[in-house]
Amino acid sequence: MAKTRVRYVCSECGRQSPSWFGRCPGCGEFNTMETQDEPEGRAAAGSAGLTTGSAPQRLGEVEGGDGERIPVPLAEFSRVLGGGFVPGSITLIGGEPGIGKSTLILQLGALLADALGPVLYVSGEESARQIRMRADRLALQADELYLLTETQLETVLAQVGRIGPRLLVIDSIQTMQGEASGSAPGSVSQVRDCAGRLQVLAKASGICVVLIGHVTREGSIAGPRVLEHLVDTVLYMEGDPFQAYRLLRCVKNRFGAASEVGVFEMQGRGLIEVPNPSEVFLAERSFRAPGSAITITLEGTRPLLVELQALASPSVFSNPRRTPNGVDANRLLLISAVLAKRAGLRLQEQDLFVNVIGGLKVSEPAADLALAAALASSFHELPLPADLVLIGELGLGGELRAVSQSGPRLREAARLGFKRALLPRLRRPLPDALPELELLQARDLMTALKLAGLTAGRAVQSR
Repeated sequence: MAKTRVRYVCSECGRQSPSWFGRCPGCGEFNTMETQDEPEGRAAAGSAGLTTGSAPQRLGEVEGGDGERIPVPLAEFSRVLGGGFVPGSITLIGGEPGIGKSTLILQLGALLADALGPVLYVSGEESARQIRMRADRLALQADELYLLTETQLETVLAQVGRIGPRLLVIDSIQTMQGEASGSAPGSVSQVRDCAGRLQVLAKASGICVVLIGHVTREGSIAGPRVLEHLVDTVLYMEGDPFQAYRLLRCVKNRFGAASEVGVFEMQGRGLIEVPNPSEVFLAERSFRAPGSAITITLEGTRPLLVELQALASPSVFSNPRRTPNGVDANRLLLISAVLAKRAGLRLQEQDLFVNVIGGLKVSEPAADLALAAALASSFHELPLPADLVLIGELGLGGELRAVSQSGPRLREAARLGFKRALLPRLRRPLPDALPELELLQARDLMTALKLAGLTAGRAVQSR
């Protein structure tokens, strides 16, 4: 009889320990350490399958090149992947429940089945009839799209050998169960073992594997962190549930640039690509409303023009509120403090509300100047010029700091018809001239507010 050893594994982060802890030392969660029996000397799942016994090679002897990619009919999805699927790759996609993960992958599977050949869609959460009903709503017709409702991994692998699909979809990895691990589906060991065996399948056969994963209440993909290390690409689907737009964001990519973003719109016939999101996000902007500013944020390599709205209102509370939506709360506190200290705005007596239109989230410092201008515009009741965009990072001393990739940002603004751009003083000229765009350069916040028309004299008159 094989000897077994008892170990304790955190169900949230996968940390292993020889003894039990009430609070996991890895992630800090309480009551997440679970016991597992493991035969002594057992090899890690998937490690034997990846061992080829080959001899070491010099770097110059290894065959180079990007290799052939499998084209993806969805251009926005292809952008996020870096140009399409790499044969033998394994991709993990996560997102909040109901955000559209299964809808997007079902659309992708139907398109690839028509273009390339067999696609196997494995669901452990829905019946084949439910998936067919969704396909009918989306008007999807694909003869080479195979549906399998199964949670036993061995059965899935047997059907993969029989069908020979170009793409295998697992919805979701937390529902899969293998015979090698006796734990329940969704446990740390079960998720790790199933993902490891699917990784071996992908590398050995060249099949592209897409795993759909649940997310925790903190927004991270459920299961051990080793799951994200096993896969080649990690995608997150984001979006406001009350908005129609969805962002597919890449956070890890072994075959291309990370942080790329694809934009989709949820409609009755599924997720529709948005090839020009800047025009969509600015379509309903009000040109003469105080508190509205346009900035250019960079999502991966794509510049996006977004509208920031701010409202400064006299507070009736002893502690005025700071309510951000789409921007970091600490960044709002920092910028309001700089405005109060360096520009003399009495924001300590105002409730401040900030909103990013379209349900987007802006986190980069390049939006600091636009946020500061929007707050000053609302405080003074003076609208910003409609043809003005603002980019720049704001320092604690009120100085403006340059941002990366100014050229692509400004070219996108010029393409959409903006005539002026307010930005920190350039250290060197732009490589490409933009004669249609007037550059207003400032070294500090006060100069920038003056160039934007938010001067103290006009502010006194307007109040």
